[in-house]
Amino acid sequence: MSVITYREAVARGIAQAMRQDPSVVFIGEDVAAAGGVFKATPGLLEEFGPERVRDTPISEQAILGAAMGAAMTGLRPIAEIMFSDFFAVCWDLVANEMAKARYMSDGQFTLPLVIRCANGAGLRFGAQHSQSVENWAMAVPGLKVVAPSNPRDVIGLLQQSVRCDDPVIFFEHKGLYASKGEVPDGEEIVEPLGRATVKRTGADATIVALAAMVPKAVAAAQRLSEEHKIEATVIDLRSLVPLDTRTILAETAKTGRLFTVEENPRLCGWGAEVVSIVAEEAFGQLTGPVIRITTPHIPLPAADRLEDHVLPSVDRITETVRKALEA
Repeated sequence: MSVITYREAVARGIAQAMRQDPSVVFIGEDVAAAGGVFKATPGLLEEFGPERVRDTPISEQAILGAAMGAAMTGLRPIAEIMFSDFFAVCWDLVANEMAKARYMSDGQFTLPLVIRCANGAGLRFGAQHSQSVENWAMAVPGLKVVAPSNPRDVIGLLQQSVRCDDPVIFFEHKGLYASKGEVPDGEEIVEPLGRATVKRTGADATIVALAAMVPKAVAAAQRLSEEHKIEATVIDLRSLVPLDTRTILAETAKTGRLFTVEENPRLCGWGAEVVSIVAEEAFGQLTGPVIRITTPHIPLPAADRLEDHVLPSVDRITETVRKALEA
């Protein structure tokens, strides 16, 4: 086993996919010679050359237009949108073209492409560069939505995303790029889409989290155990579409209490859908109200203390669960 960073896992995952399939190409702003603005793609140009790893103009519409055309004509492109906030510039291509092309052609062609992006807050980039927009993508039929929380899942989920014949939005949390995790040496890692993982188990509460909220939820669960004798199960969703409702329902039924931890704004966040499903399918197994722990419905501040205040934290998760269970 090797210990690598989340950003190193991105380069390793792309390289693994490109070695296995010569139809995989990679395009985006500064992804080649510069190795990416977050230094997540170094070495790819040197290994695969300028035909398969290409820098593009500063145009999100051009990047995704080229990727869509390539996917329709036999390639499996990986395209990078530097900040997920910039989907607002090219959302028509994603929501009206990519997501619907296979359906509207009656399956005459597929659209096997992956759009990578740096998502989320915590690095003081301000309101236009810090949003968590996975719920935007989740709302569009025809897209698959993936958000890994650790280096192994970055590699494994990326492999399956590249092999998928539908467009996949692959959200890499920029606040996790420096985090580290174990990855097997010399082994192909492939993780299925739509299968959550249980990070720890407990009998008192079920906490559902995604991406950067997963390590916070695990840390909160550990604190709850050590300081309050409350044992919580933590689920890492890993993907929102497909959504692993079986694991959510099964683990919630065991504890009777459900908490979601979401970085996206509260209004129409992905947790609302999770709560809705549990209310429909497992209401009789709940022993108390479901509770969502979210970011307020506000633009994210750049000031460090303000940004930290509005994002879900280990302290807030711990106290919310404790107060709810001790009420």
